[in-house]
Amino acid sequence: MAEIRIGDRLIGPGHPAYIIAEIGVNHNGMVPLAFELIDQAIDAGVDAVKFQKRNLKKLYPKKMLDDVNTGEKNMAYLLPILQQVELSDEDYYRIKDYCDKKGMTFICSPFDIDSADFLDDLGVPAFKIASADMINLPLLSHVIDKGKPMILSTGMSRMEEVEFTVSFLKERGAEFALLHCNSAYPAAFEDINLRFMDQLRKFDVPVGYSGHERGIAISTVAAAMNAHIIERHITLDRTMDGPDHAASLEPQGFKKMVRDIRQVEMALGTGEEKFMSRGEILNREVLAKSLVAACDIQAGQTITGEMVTVKGPGQGLSPQRYQDLIGRTAIRDIAEDDMFLPEDIGTRVTLDMEHTLPMEWGFVVRYNDFEPMLKYQPRILEFHFTDRDLDEEYTGGDHDLGLVVHAPEFWSNHLVDLCTPDEWLRNASIKLLQRSVDVTRALAVHFKGTPKLVVHPGAASLDHPITDKKMLYDNLADSVERLDYDGVELLLENLPAHPWYFGGQWLTNAFMDVDEIIDFIEPRGLKICFDTSHSKLYCNWANVDFYQQVRKILPYISHLHLADAAGLDGEGMQIREGVIDWVKFFKVAKGYHGTMIPEIWRGHQRGGEGFLIALNRLSDAYYTAIEG
Repeated sequence: MAEIRIGDRLIGPGHPAYIIAEIGVNHNGMVPLAFELIDQAIDAGVDAVKFQKRNLKKLYPKKMLDDVNTGEKNMAYLLPILQQVELSDEDYYRIKDYCDKKGMTFICSPFDIDSADFLDDLGVPAFKIASADMINLPLLSHVIDKGKPMILSTGMSRMEEVEFTVSFLKERGAEFALLHCNSAYPAAFEDINLRFMDQLRKFDVPVGYSGHERGIAISTVAAAMNAHIIERHITLDRTMDGPDHAASLEPQGFKKMVRDIRQVEMALGTGEEKFMSRGEILNREVLAKSLVAACDIQAGQTITGEMVTVKGPGQGLSPQRYQDLIGRTAIRDIAEDDMFLPEDIGTRVTLDMEHTLPMEWGFVVRYNDFEPMLKYQPRILEFHFTDRDLDEEYTGGDHDLGLVVHAPEFWSNHLVDLCTPDEWLRNASIKLLQRSVDVTRALAVHFKGTPKLVVHPGAASLDHPITDKKMLYDNLADSVERLDYDGVELLLENLPAHPWYFGGQWLTNAFMDVDEIIDFIEPRGLKICFDTSHSKLYCNWANVDFYQQVRKILPYISHLHLADAAGLDGEGMQIREGVIDWVKFFKVAKGYHGTMIPEIWRGHQRGGEGFLIALNRLSDAYYTAIEG
């Protein structure tokens, strides 16, 4: 199926629904009210706002405009309202300029050829064709010549009329999308027939839904049925006078609809493969079962069925491996109720020291667990600190290794956030990170080279997105300037779109896309810690190319966190157990030979088993990429 582009947004299969707030004539002819509706639409998180442009003198006979009673009763109602709410050309310039300054896409429906010319001169990126003009071939032909994409509503049209217009558009090479629509205000639920969208898909163009019903349920279901565009009217008050207010959504309802549509899109997933979420993994450990010893077992004994039972938690050998365990010789003493482990069925992880990839690789460690990892001859150690670790004394001796420190991400029930508009939280975060810098300096005397400090910028919110990105980046700039990090390489880390904090899912509002990141760090001479899992999760959410993001950010990377990812929150997954193509990744990143750690969730367990598996798999992918 074809796709269309409006501004920087692609519309079609595989892309988030393009949500349009139809302001239409709900501004009641008042520019300040139009501005307020735009602000409410922005707050709701829409992709575009839409207006309507008419030249009434070109649309209706002069006699009817002078005396509406010469027409039908419905015209006697509608025409005076249209005359009353008509905006001047200057008003449209003001409204378009307001949208541009707010970063909101402005589109508009021309109801006549003069209006289409005006809107083209105004600089609209696309035209919306109202249902009433689906059959208006002269207008459509004129708009096609503008060379801009069109969105056409199909209300008021029979299927044969839709087919005729689609053929007309395709013969002329038009770029367009179709919206299923019932043009009653409000539309009765039984008349909506959402499944008709399936009939429109046969035209191989993006298909969406323009709704005039009450409530938000139908539009949300349309999104669940893969509508590529959702258009709804917005008003400040449904009881206002005017033709569209009653069939519109008020700001709170519009905001809930956008939220629900985005949640539905996340919940739909890809359907391609099943991955366990982090929450499922945690619950599996608590609720699932493991194979455990039913009695004391001595090393050298043959394990029989009577020696094995099943108990929780699910942190040991899976009960599915029961037949693999029975008949084996115990390689260690196992006390009653101890869990069997993969090593008991011959699964033992080692690191191929002769085959590791040529980077300054190392492990995630804490003060109390790094010494056993030294036998694998890492080049660096990355100490992950909690706020309490900042008060601990290091007694681990001197090492000819590079040093990376990961600053605390939270303390108590507060997230570290250098971007937040909450001044108390931002000041407290700066104070905590300054302590992290000071501890890193002190720790560096026991290691070689300039230490690196990895910091999460923050920019998080729990329920609603923060739309003022300039404020977030201005706050981040101020926070960084207030840190004294002389002698320490400060590395801000790219973030995922939907991180998990304090047992729940949050939203990230900045420092995800590499273009934004480069715009921030380049003037300040900073580099970053690039986390592949975070980046892939962002790319899945934003529907952008992960490998292009890697290619752009590569010159600015000073440290890598390598882990796989899946979906929107499958973070820190084992290499080759997510969706990243690691051979392709290393072909893109082949010029990087700096510091790196495999940041596998719970990779430290069982003697760093997860880290070792990751290093082996990363090394295989690296040499496959280089040799290929």
